[in-house]
Amino acid sequence: MPKVLSAVACNLDANVLAACLPLMEESRVEAIEWSFDALYKVKEVPSWFRELLTAFSQEKRLIGHGIFFSLFSGKWLPEQENWLKHLAQTAAEFQFDHITEHFGFMTGKDFHHGAPLNIPYTTTTLNIGRDRLKRIYEACGRPVGLENLAFSYSLDEVKRHGAFLEQLLEPVNGFIILDLHNLYCQLRNFDISFDEMIALYPLERVREIHISGGSWDDSNADPKRSIRRDTHDDAVPPEVFQLLEMTIARCPHLKYVVLEQLGNGLATEESRRCFYNDFLQMEEIVRRNNNENGTDASDPFIPLFPLSTGTVVEDMTLYQQQLELSSILESSASYTEAIYALTQSSLANSDWRIEQWEPYMIETAVKIAQKWKK
Repeated sequence: MPKVLSAVACNLDANVLAACLPLMEESRVEAIEWSFDALYKVKEVPSWFRELLTAFSQEKRLIGHGIFFSLFSGKWLPEQENWLKHLAQTAAEFQFDHITEHFGFMTGKDFHHGAPLNIPYTTTTLNIGRDRLKRIYEACGRPVGLENLAFSYSLDEVKRHGAFLEQLLEPVNGFIILDLHNLYCQLRNFDISFDEMIALYPLERVREIHISGGSWDDSNADPKRSIRRDTHDDAVPPEVFQLLEMTIARCPHLKYVVLEQLGNGLATEESRRCFYNDFLQMEEIVRRNNNENGTDASDPFIPLFPLSTGTVVEDMTLYQQQLELSSILESSASYTEAIYALTQSSLANSDWRIEQWEPYMIETAVKIAQKWKK
């Protein structure tokens, strides 16, 4: 096992930087994760931020995390082509240790305004995902990984997610970011035990772990239930630290544990103090479980065979279904309206298995999609 590094998600956000600064001044931050595609509105990155990125990249302690690629879009989009060009340019400037992206496809017509939602687990989506991962590797030349999803429509999807991730990653010999708050959302929203859930994931493919906080949302579809949401706007709950304690030693190729929080959750001195304390608690768990003799001599997550990318893999039926689903979620006035619209749509009696979807998760999907709609 390599030496595990305690890291923060550090982006060009005043609140995030203010929260990270005390940790950096104490030389506690051993690596940083940068969402390199989140600067689409920034005309020029400040020189001091470039110097920070460069300092970590020269030590091979900079990791890149994508947000907006929309891995499973059924149609190859111009925005995806531009995303890859931007990644290639950025990877030429900074020495990323690896590059990761979110699982799912983005709702919304505007590429930068959407929420990552699940897809059917089929041969079609598997081939699309594999094609896109190869293109990401081709653009950056670094190990490529995917983050497990926080949102599912059904328990069946939850149970199939780990195996599907492994199938996706196999051609690029990629890795998993095991986001433990995402896992926590699934555990709570579908009443599944940690032992049952963790057994469904290929932990030998975990190179990075995320911890973060989130929020609870009341459900009209199931008034007795509160839905756990991956909103990244609060401190890390004790249950997620417990998941870290239970998981870290099970991942033989783990290299990074990353604390994440969005800037809108770090606007006060109290919230930044909580962030600092969360990092210290994470750091202590990492320290107790670390292999002090760990080495980075070999990287287990580089392609085992030469990769080739020919014609882009697309499926227009899937794409039209994604547009239809996005439209239903973004326009429905209630979850009952969304459920009715789904039964009348092309997703009915299809590989999407909407008949198995939980009403309270359809309700949650409506809220997510409408939050991101612009």
